[in-house]
Parts: sequence; structure tokens; C-alpha cells
Amino acid sequence: MPGYSSSECIPSAVSLKTPLVKYRKGQEDCPLSMNIPMVSAIMQSVSNDTMAIALAKEGGVSFIYGSQSVEDEAAMVARVKSYKKGFIVSDSNVRPDATLADILTLKEKTGHSTVAVTDDGTANGKLLGIVASRDYRISRMSTDLPVSEFMTPFEKLVVADEDTTLKEANDIIWDNKINSLPLIDKNQHLKCMVFRKDYDSHKENVNELLDKNKSYIVGAGINTRDYAERVPALVEAGAGRMPPERVRDILEEKKRSLAGDTAPAQGLFLYKVNYSEEEAGNTQAAQEITAKQE
Repeated sequence: MPGYSSSECIPSAVSLKTPLVKYRKGQEDCPLSMNIPMVSAIMQSVSNDTMAIALAKEGGVSFIYGSQSVEDEAAMVARVKSYKKGFIVSDSNVRPDATLADILTLKEKTGHSTVAVTDDGTANGKLLGIVASRDYRISRMSTDLPVSEFMTPFEKLVVADEDTTLKEANDIIWDNKINSLPLIDKNQHLKCMVFRKDYDSHKENVNELLDKNKSYIVGAGINTRDYAERVPALVEAGAGRMPPERVRDILEEKKRSLAGDTAPAQGLFLYKVNYSEEEAGNTQAAQEITAKQE
């Protein structure tokens, strides 16, 4: 009946899933879809990294504007890809030979009280321990005390495999009465962190658009002027293998090798030109005339 809606017609029963790329309907599944039919324009006044994160939370895709330097656009992409709701790439990391003074400086800079201690001081180094605010007291400890002497060592940490889902991570956090859970790979390298406080906010965004690595999906604009430099940098940043600060370093040093392997060329290229006998004769005659003039 016109104008009639049954009790089954509710938001949770409606799918707004929308293809983002061309595909052969009925013959294959769409390789890339949105959970809501919404994208943002490739404009400086519209699409930056914060818009990309906000739109991906709702299930859409933002295309970061290309009218900026390669390093700035790649850094924006990297920030979006590293902002996984509930799965946080650690931005507070130190080596074991750092000091309490370094911890305090880092805390003031990032505003985060949980610091990962890795063998190389990076977000994806081998996890050796964690420093939380409960591990030190400024009034009773020297600021030049090495981190290795007061951190919670790896052997005493509760950790989980990198493939752990957010719900599983949350269950581990609550069962063990901890505030944070490091996720590591088989070689003990830190992949990301899950915090107790982030789980509730994740439940509010049930349509968020994530890739297979649990990172937000984001697009980026390019041009015909510097695409040869821009595309590899964007791909590298989007693959999650490059922290935002590394993009600037690589481009300033002008060493493409520092960014990792480049994909082999698979595009169109000129292989052979076939001429008819008449065209071949004309071409040869033109070459002879040119040679005589020279």
C-alpha cells in the first residue's frame, strides 16, 4: 500500500552500501565500496586529513586535495591511515636508554601518559616495555634515570596478537584490569595500541569505513605535473609503512630509495611502430633529405 511502512523498515535494516569503483555487476564483487554514499570534493577548503577521518567514521570517503606539496599531502594521508579508531599507532615512543627527562618532555609534547619502549625508539620497533604514569614519581626519582630501570618490562606486560579484533582487545583489557593493550606481531614488533577509553567511541561509529589493516580508507588528488613523484609517495604513506614525519625527510633528501621498493611499471609503453611500404618509403626519403641538409 502507498505510504505504508512495515515494522521491518528501520534504519538498522537498511543498507546504504555504495560502490566506489567500476566493476562487473553479477560477475564479481565490488573491490571497494562505501558504507554510505558520500564523498568530499578534492578542494583545499573541504578535504584535509581531519575531514577524511570524520567522513570515514561515518562510512564515506574523502579525497585529500592535491594543490599542496607532495610531502604535505602524503603526510595527511599517513595521518589518516595511522588513525585507526580503537587501534592507535603509538606516537609516544622511546629507546630503553632514554631518561625520565625524555619521558616528561614527550608527555608534554603529545599529552599522552603511556609511552612505548622499543629497541629503536619507533612506533614499530621491537617492544621492550611500557612506561605509564604509575611507573615513576617525579618527586622521588632523578630525571636522568634510564627508562630501562623503571619501565614495566615486556615479560610483565599483557599483550595480544596484531590480528586481535577490537572487541577481543576490549575483553582482554577488562579481564586483566589494564588501561592499555599493545598489539604485536610474531617478532614482538609493536603494531598499535588499544586503550580502554577508546572502545565506547568506536561503538558509536558502526559504519566506519576500514581497510583490511583496520585503517580508515582515504583518497588523494594528483595532477599531471608531478604525478611521477606524488603517486609513489602517496602509495607509500597510504600503505601504512611510513609515519608522517618520514615523508618530509625523504623528499628533502631527494633519495627515492629511502621510501622503499617501487612497484614495477605496468602501464602502456611504445614497443614497436609498423609502417606500410609506402609510409616506410616516405620516412626513409625524409631521413635522407634531412641528412643532406645537415
